[in-house]
Amino acid sequence: MQMMVQPMRDELTRIGFKELRTPEEVDEVLQGEGAKGTTLIVVNSVCGCAAGLARPGVALSLKHKKVPDHLYTVFAGQDREATARAREYFEGEPPSSPSFALLKDGKLVQMIHRHEIEGASLEEIAQKLTAAYDKYCE
Repeated sequence: MQMMVQPMRDELTRIGFKELRTPEEVDEVLQGEGAKGTTLIVVNSVCGCAAGLARPGVALSLKHKKVPDHLYTVFAGQDREATARAREYFEGEPPSSPSFALLKDGKLVQMIHRHEIEGASLEEIAQKLTAAYDKYCE
């Protein structure tokens, strides 16, 4: 399975995302100094909407003038414990993959769920993200 999902991981790490593979890594970056500023977490997935929409949409959004300070990703279904820990920081939000979580100073300020990604165009996904960047990123 690792050989199959590696290209899906690489699609995000190639554009600057750091993978969080353990609950400890999630806590390390979302507590303390790593939590300062804005943080975008992509909950990655093997599904078609992740491949065709979520990953390309987030890549397009990062061409915007304002972007988050920190970029991280967890992989649902692959790094289960890390994903579960990341979701603990998305207080009040149901699990969703793929999804995007924008945090400011460690607090969730915007969540874009799978149902908002499915059926949207790349431009619409990027616009949802860039609207959040404009609102919360310095």
